[in-house]
Amino acid sequence: MTEFVNESLDTPEKGIEIRRQRIILLILAVVQFTNIVDFMIVMPLGPQLMRTLKIGPTQFGLIVSSYTLSAGIAGLLAATLIDRFDRKLSFLTLYLGFLVGTLFCGLAEGYPILLAARVVTGAFGGILGGLAMAIIGDVFPEHQRGAATGALMSAFALASVAGVPFGLSLGTAYGWHVPFLLLAGVGSVVLLIAVKAMPSLREHLDPEKGAGHPLKEMVATLTHPNHLRAFALIVTLMLGSFAVIPYISPYLVANVGVAEKQLPWVYVIGGGLTLIAAPLVGKLADRYGKLRVYRCAAPIAGLLMLAVTCLPQVSFPLAITVVSLLMVGNASRMIAAMAMVMTSVEPRRRGSFMTANSSIQHLSTGLGAYIGGRIILRTSDGSFQRFPWVGAVAATATILSLVLAGRLRTHGDSLTTSPALSLGAAAEALGDSSEPLAATDLA
Repeated sequence: MTEFVNESLDTPEKGIEIRRQRIILLILAVVQFTNIVDFMIVMPLGPQLMRTLKIGPTQFGLIVSSYTLSAGIAGLLAATLIDRFDRKLSFLTLYLGFLVGTLFCGLAEGYPILLAARVVTGAFGGILGGLAMAIIGDVFPEHQRGAATGALMSAFALASVAGVPFGLSLGTAYGWHVPFLLLAGVGSVVLLIAVKAMPSLREHLDPEKGAGHPLKEMVATLTHPNHLRAFALIVTLMLGSFAVIPYISPYLVANVGVAEKQLPWVYVIGGGLTLIAAPLVGKLADRYGKLRVYRCAAPIAGLLMLAVTCLPQVSFPLAITVVSLLMVGNASRMIAAMAMVMTSVEPRRRGSFMTANSSIQHLSTGLGAYIGGRIILRTSDGSFQRFPWVGAVAATATILSLVLAGRLRTHGDSLTTSPALSLGAAAEALGDSSEPLAATDLA
């Protein structure tokens, strides 16, 4: 990543030293790495959590959804306050709260404590991604923001392909507490370094900029008819996806016959293929039209949802192939959809729109995980029942999203589906709740 920063950002700008830019970007990327791994690691740890904590799918669904629901509510509250403080103070305070929550996840001995710890972690960690994007907007001039955002998105790539499988391997070998304790330890070192190395960031506090009142801006954003159509599309996407995604790992172990020690390969291969495919899908969306690509990708993703949720006992190579195709298909529709959503808003309202959009994504993700957990039944032998019902819910949401996508009106189709946008959308599709799609406004 540092080589990327050296090559892409080596242009001096008035009032901003190159060294300061690099330090800030490196800190942001490392913080995002720990944040992403913390959220994503919960889902593949599902089989172990359900076994050791003696909980069912509904309770596990609450562990997943508690983070995103907390993040969604906290995001809406923070939108009216976050711009009033030094970015460094805000960012490091949120990261400290996130680390405290992660530490208590690692120390939790029972379900209630773990659930409370996930609420705390989500309340702080769920805002970090959006604030990181705001810092990039403050620190980097417009022509450098795409490169800076791409560097930050590489944290997602590293977390998906290396961080989550490594943490899952540790959790499988030494217990589910270990990944959280390791993240808290590494994050504490990062926090101490950031306190010393990260400069104060107060440029946005200039009173002469004359920004509108955040509450008024938010109300205007939430009541705009086209924005409501965009939000409805996001709800169907996230609800449908995350009714299924959190339960794939437990289902593979309980019903398909995949061993827990084999689960890291699902994320290595599936995540790797998604990262390769994401920029290619973005280019196709630019060349042939975002709605057309979405109308191709969404039905395929819906069918793959049904295939995964109905998967019988099969060989591991076949299981990992089907799940990997689902990851790629779901990411593909997310890339096209988010490119359409971003062109549906006027540029002057894009900041408040992204804040609202991020919270709606979090809340929809949490609702989807909760619905999936309520539908699934776990039998006395540990296997899942009614998972195909969840697949049907996801497929129905996909059909509805096709209708909503066609009704969305755009303010021109000039937004390029950059690699940063593609990776950000893929992050959301794979389960990263840390707001990488805020990058769209900066790339």
